[in-house]
Amino acid sequence: MSGSMSGTTSLTLDALDLSALLCSRVCHDVISPIGAIVNGLEVLEDDDDPSMREFALELIRKSARTASARVQFARIAFGAAGSAGASIDLADAEKVSRAMFADEKTQITWSAPQALFPKNKVKLLLNLVVIASSAIPRGGVIDVAVTGGGDAPRLVLRAKGSHARIPPHVEALIAGTPEGGSVDAHGILPFYAGLVARAAAMDVRFAIEGDEVTVTATPTEAAVGLPGAPAPSVEDERPSDSAPPDTQLA
Repeated sequence: MSGSMSGTTSLTLDALDLSALLCSRVCHDVISPIGAIVNGLEVLEDDDDPSMREFALELIRKSARTASARVQFARIAFGAAGSAGASIDLADAEKVSRAMFADEKTQITWSAPQALFPKNKVKLLLNLVVIASSAIPRGGVIDVAVTGGGDAPRLVLRAKGSHARIPPHVEALIAGTPEGGSVDAHGILPFYAGLVARAAAMDVRFAIEGDEVTVTATPTEAAVGLPGAPAPSVEDERPSDSAPPDTQLA
């Protein structure tokens, strides 16, 4: 979220629209594997050929793992995971991230302390993992590095692969200033990542060099209390997911 965008009016999304777009995104991610499970079950019901039945069983196994991984990832990245407290174990973030891409063309390397981090910072990290994967459309490696403590972490994701590029419009979406002044289900993830980043008082920036895109998230000036820093936004004061539900982002 570069300073050059600070003079642009940010989009305020209605709570109902935000929830609808996020639900649409989650459904989009699980429709394909669930549909494959249904197809596999139909083969088991209608075909007695042993080879076809084994093919159908393997399709069901793989698709069930994929659907489960995507739902568990979404539960933390978008949802009220671990609602008993305001923190999430980074080990859980690593686990769901690795499962999310277990059968994909993208590999993940992970370096992070074994610690509980504030929810919104972990949610931001997971959303940035997905955004980093979209930076290498032909696959590759995403290196995730988390340093510092939960109060002031530094998140660095390096996505390396053929035809790497900063995803179109992602910087404007994260800044909350989407082109055309609106956002759809395709762009809701980076837009939501921007909401979470501001709630977590984190600044997100992109850089590209050759076939590697780097996504860096660091505490905002307001968060570290630098002289002359702007006051925290309203989103910085929003409750955690353990608070009673309302229309505000957690």
